Amino acid sequence: MSRRPFDVARPDREPGSTPPGLRVVMDIRPIQDPERSPATARYLEGLLGAYDAAPLTGESFAFLLQSDLEDPTVALQRLDVVGRRLLPPTRLLRGGALTVDPFLLRGASLGAAWRAERGGAAGAVYHASAGASPLFSRIPIVVTLLDLAPWELPGRFQRGPAARFGQRLRAQLLRDAAAVIVGTEAVAGAARRLLRIRAERLRVIPLAAHPAFAPWPEGEPDVAAASERDRLGLPGRYLVYSGRYDARHDMATLLEALARLAKSPRPRGLRPEMPWPPRILLVGASPDDRAGLARAALRFDVGEALAYAPALPPERLAALVRGARAAILPAVSDAAGLPALDALAAGVPVVASGVGALPEIVGTAGIIVEPRDPDRLAEALRTAWADERVHRRLAGLALERAAQDRRSWADVAADTRRVYAAVGVRA
Repeated sequence: MSRRPFDVARPDREPGSTPPGLRVVMDIRPIQDPERSPATARYLEGLLGAYDAAPLTGESFAFLLQSDLEDPTVALQRLDVVGRRLLPPTRLLRGGALTVDPFLLRGASLGAAWRAERGGAAGAVYHASAGASPLFSRIPIVVTLLDLAPWELPGRFQRGPAARFGQRLRAQLLRDAAAVIVGTEAVAGAARRLLRIRAERLRVIPLAAHPAFAPWPEGEPDVAAASERDRLGLPGRYLVYSGRYDARHDMATLLEALARLAKSPRPRGLRPEMPWPPRILLVGASPDDRAGLARAALRFDVGEALAYAPALPPERLAALVRGARAAILPAVSDAAGLPALDALAAGVPVVASGVGALPEIVGTAGIIVEPRDPDRLAEALRTAWADERVHRRLAGLALERAAQDRRSWADVAADTRRVYAAVGVRA
């Protein structure tokens, strides 16, 4: 938990008021295994860090954890943690975990909210943010929905009978939840369409960038960015990708777009010392991901355009993003858009696919292209790389966003606590 860090209000409360403290039962297993669910782990780290920084009177937590992994919540010194339930490692069941977890979580959560009022709580909620939530819960359930890929890409995420049944069960539990939190209006619309979640149960709470991402002071040399660039042997100009390497994101289209650029003439006006085609830094690829990408890049003959970096601490990643010409996010499904939020918070424009949360997050501070369209992506990369006039405008808009929209995880936590109060306060 070293990485620490709109308005949904109850009708009878002012938007800026402090909500009452509740007993919160929370499944925090993704933080124990962040490589498996990086967006969820990042979300929980930011949320719990903000809760810990500003605890509420009467608020307490009961955490559900995997029994075979370390407990990261011991670093939360200011939260009132009334219990920790250890669960068997159902992640080893892969798709079958979605079927087992609702029953397991029901048993684990039973009694966790018992006599919460005696500790000063105004009520109790169960907050789920990954996988399934418990069946037949005795307390209201709040679900944060960070991923729509299982329903947008069923051919990839519902292949076997266990996975199909598990996702159908998860969809029903989402429909039954007292509140479903999403990060953008577009994702709320997709949740209504794909999962038939009732509009009155959806709450839009925009997410926040990691606090390490911020613009470097104007006029001062960014020593950290230069150091990270030199460490990786990067040229003075590069693009950066720090998303996932699975079916949600579209590396095949990126490589095909690069191949088109490699075969096209060098843009007029591009300074001689700048490489062509664009150089792209891929951050966080596992050894297997990197081997697969290298094989695919060889087929497209663009291997020299790619550089790799392992998963990095937020401060080092932020330096690399600050030093990039633009951040890129080719995707076919993205309901969170955290790398785009980070890049914009650092004042760096974004080239992204027009899916999920990305258009709403990026807005005018980047270039949005159709997914799975290598020609349009190639043109967007060419523009971001070589068109100085357009790049100056986009970078200026990104810096404006960074200066004006400094939403923090404290804001996310305050809005989430108001959702807890709206559904969990006992009359």
